[in-house]
Amino acid sequence: MIKHETITKILEHGLSKGADFTEVFVEDSKSSSFNLLDRKIDQIQSSNSFGIGIRLLFGDEAYYGYSSDPDEANLIKLTGNLAESGNSGPSTDPETLEKQSVQDIHHVAVNPETVSDQERVELLRKFDESTRSHGGDIQQVNANMLEKQRSVLIANSEGLLVEDSRDYARMRLSAIAEKGDGPQTAAESPGVLGGYEFFREIDVEKISKDAAQSALRMADAGYIEGGVMPVVLGNGFGGVIFHEACGHPLETEAIRKNASPFCGKLGEKVAQPVLTAIDDGTIAQRWGSLNIDDEGMPSKRTVLIENGVLKSYLSDRIGARQVEMERTGSARRESYKFAPVSRMRNTFIDNGNDTFDDMIASIDFGLYAKKMGGGSVNPATGEFNFAVQEGYAIRNGKIAEPVRGATLIGKGFEVLPRISMIGNDLELAAGMCGASSGWVPTTVGQPSLKIDSILVGGR
Repeated sequence: MIKHETITKILEHGLSKGADFTEVFVEDSKSSSFNLLDRKIDQIQSSNSFGIGIRLLFGDEAYYGYSSDPDEANLIKLTGNLAESGNSGPSTDPETLEKQSVQDIHHVAVNPETVSDQERVELLRKFDESTRSHGGDIQQVNANMLEKQRSVLIANSEGLLVEDSRDYARMRLSAIAEKGDGPQTAAESPGVLGGYEFFREIDVEKISKDAAQSALRMADAGYIEGGVMPVVLGNGFGGVIFHEACGHPLETEAIRKNASPFCGKLGEKVAQPVLTAIDDGTIAQRWGSLNIDDEGMPSKRTVLIENGVLKSYLSDRIGARQVEMERTGSARRESYKFAPVSRMRNTFIDNGNDTFDDMIASIDFGLYAKKMGGGSVNPATGEFNFAVQEGYAIRNGKIAEPVRGATLIGKGFEVLPRISMIGNDLELAAGMCGASSGWVPTTVGQPSLKIDSILVGGR
């Protein structure tokens, strides 16, 4: 990457200009993607990226810059330019760098560089053929495989020196079905922190069947009539609502700016006792896991809500200092072009003791949102609006006809206390999360759960 002597000089220069803290983040990454659309490979992409990010802290004020030029003089100049923006204090010396070991929680069994492009193309064609085999009303199939290898080095003026490698693999499959009343799309997007072995072990038939059948069912569906009603939210990607409407407001990036409905509520009841929510960056091979965060701190498991009581926020260095709490190893960034901030990793509602059948049986009329789609949220207020990708009416305690066009509308902190039943069928699902430090891999998840009342948008 770059010489340790150069890193030391950058750290020394930052402190000599009066910064309280100086940090260097070096990244070397490469990625590739293969895309199949309408039975043809329409796109093959690959890219390489190298760069250095430098951060100076003056109290709680952060100044960040980056460069793709590893020249020592260039980086010293960048450090000096950043220092000019801060309110300088007395000059100090950095601690001697000491390389720290990393406990590797993920392993790469198959190096992607040993795999031929032809093998990748054949896998995508298998997905296409398998998806189309589930019905002639499947009009389009899009299959995409993404691979990324990322190496990082993090050093700071407190003597930290640590290196880490992160390998990602993800499959994205979408199916479009049409039966006369407009096309309906369904998608499956599993991913792991790991190597090409993920693709060799992937269940082509199950993923294809899930996407195809979901699209076909919704192509047959009528429209739901909206209103306030009970909803059973399906497991897995249903956790995106908690992630967006509650997870982001629990990051110290929002808390320290007083831009969250959860400010000042540690130790208070925010949900019913059946609900426990966790953010865990240490789950082996999971898409959102990390050995270390992007400030070099070991990843950890953080209980956010325990038996309905708010226990913790997710913090980075600056957030932890301002909120006066321990760091949770949650500092993340898309690349060297972004300064790190507190972000989620694998965030999920934990298993409860209720059954899915009991939830459905408890509802006279409502909605079963089996799979969630995209949506939007205002982190400051927790207000959200999410589309239901696959939904069904619930009538007289039983799942009835499929319905399309449903949206779930509400505020995260208001919906939490209305979750009254939680199943024991926890599933996790891979996703990408965007915020001020860019797009990062995250996992959402939950068991099936019942919301006693929520506004359902419809036709």
